[in-house]
Amino acid sequence: MVEVRLEKLTKIFGKNTVAVDNVNLDIKDKEFLVLLGPSGCGKTTTLRCIAGLETPTSGNIYLGDRLVNDVSEKDRDVAMVFQTYALWPHMKVKDNITFPLKMHKVRKDEIQKRLKETAELLKMPHLLDRMPGQLSGGEAQRVALGRAIIRDPKVFLLDEPLANLDAKLRVHMRVEIKKLQERLGVTTICVTHDQAEAMAMADRIAVMHQGKIRQIGTASDLYDHPEDLFVAGFIGSPSMNFMDCTYEEEKKALISEGFSLEIPKNLGKEIKEQATSSELILGVRPQDISVSEKEVPNSIVSEVYAIEPLGHETIFDLKLGDKIIKACTHPMYTITLGEKVWMIFNMDKIHLLDKKTEKAII
Repeated sequence: MVEVRLEKLTKIFGKNTVAVDNVNLDIKDKEFLVLLGPSGCGKTTTLRCIAGLETPTSGNIYLGDRLVNDVSEKDRDVAMVFQTYALWPHMKVKDNITFPLKMHKVRKDEIQKRLKETAELLKMPHLLDRMPGQLSGGEAQRVALGRAIIRDPKVFLLDEPLANLDAKLRVHMRVEIKKLQERLGVTTICVTHDQAEAMAMADRIAVMHQGKIRQIGTASDLYDHPEDLFVAGFIGSPSMNFMDCTYEEEKKALISEGFSLEIPKNLGKEIKEQATSSELILGVRPQDISVSEKEVPNSIVSEVYAIEPLGHETIFDLKLGDKIIKACTHPMYTITLGEKVWMIFNMDKIHLLDKKTEKAII
């Protein structure tokens, strides 16, 4: 297997459309790395550059110690699974799977051996004589994976591999793909916009936005310690609540329209040392807000604007001035629309960001 290294990778379309902007990234041998971000952030273009389907405007791509910028896609020893699966509709499943080997003129007996091994690995011997039009979405995905696996490549590249599946099958297949990657021990790079998918499968996640990598880390790193406003808002469901505020050192409190929130002394020290000014953004995840029908110390009064019962939890939309703050509570907790309630933030879990730089302070 092999490591993948990107050095200052840049891809510009036309005169000034920057799809990938000076990306540096090291993917370890046998690692499962996910490129995560919204549509148009540059993640698929990055993947296509690694595959050799796009030519970088500048920068370098290494597979192991080999610089592959000028190596054609067929000679890079990578296998890509596309979002649409890209199966040949006129070929049987077995012919779709073995097509890459036939193109490389592998011996027939070797092809049959690898086909048998691949079909058994993916539990699909019964599908080999079917046509693609006779397959379900999950079956078509297995065939696409089989076509990649049979080549025994150094790197797997997966472009939104679960996007065309229904929600239940998507949850099942992300587990299957992760277990398959661990069994094969192949370096894998996967592109998705679905954070739950990324967090379930990845060893590490690289969050992309506007062509740049904003943060790289494990799922818990990104969730618990986001480095900037974009990552803080993108990771987590429901999204983190944000409130503009001012830090008043004398009161050791965050002041905003509708509340004054006392903070621990150690946070005041962090703000003084790291913030460019007293203007801050307070971030609190809905899971870190509790709701009380009575006022308690350091609580914030609000009004119940909407209720979202989800079965395993209930989300309350709480009106604070012109803002709506979401709080996740136990499904048995009942309050009524329009009722006055008090929000209590878990002060050990709050996030503070510099309003000017949008970088995290804590």
